[in-house]
Amino acid sequence: MHASSPDGFPPHANSRFATTRWSVVLAAAVNESTPDSSEALASLCSAYWYPLYAFIRRKGNSAESAQDLTQSFFACLLEKKVLQQVDRQRGRFRSFLLASVQHFLADEHDRARAQKRGGGRTIVSMDALRDAEGRYIQEPARGLTPEQIFERRWALILLDQVLSCLRTDYERSGKQAVFERLKGYLMADVSQIATDSYANAAEELKMSPGAVKVAVYRLKQRYAILLRDEIAATVETEEEIDDEIRCLFEALG
Repeated sequence: MHASSPDGFPPHANSRFATTRWSVVLAAAVNESTPDSSEALASLCSAYWYPLYAFIRRKGNSAESAQDLTQSFFACLLEKKVLQQVDRQRGRFRSFLLASVQHFLADEHDRARAQKRGGGRTIVSMDALRDAEGRYIQEPARGLTPEQIFERRWALILLDQVLSCLRTDYERSGKQAVFERLKGYLMADVSQIATDSYANAAEELKMSPGAVKVAVYRLKQRYAILLRDEIAATVETEEEIDDEIRCLFEALG
């Protein structure tokens, strides 16, 4: 059992690189899959399915073709065909995925077409497939290359995962109401938050305005820790984290 911090959250892990997306990928690549690693790999497929679908769709493929191609790519990933090509230097996980899918698309014309792409394997649910095109229609119609739309969706999904982890932390600590009321402050500049805003939140939460200010600070601090941990799972070294965070916000710009 892990000790908790004074705020009731698990302590910031020093061994953040012990289990990363890359460790999951490399274990699978050398046929060291376990039930846990297989589940983790399937979870990765689910998380990155839409960014790659959007990339393939923006390449000029129809909705149906893009769904089939994305399913097929992840089927190959799970069957180790893509993993066997992993560069030992690795680099960023998202760069690996993007390069892999580009290689996959380039080779697609040589693939046998007798069987429906994806080999009949269900990578994501049918509801997710139906929702993908609805989401894609909401993407900017102009100005974004396939690579840029992939980067943008990668960033949004990663931030959504961080927010979900933050919500879970607060729920487990019995502070769900605090999280729900204060989450809107996460991206705000603390120095620009009006006094009245703190006062209103304090009244709703039955806290003092000063306690709300502290709670907002701790919320933002915890968010920053979880964001760095999420990024750390996708890169090789500590030094790459800040650069990757910069790329993340550039993708959203």
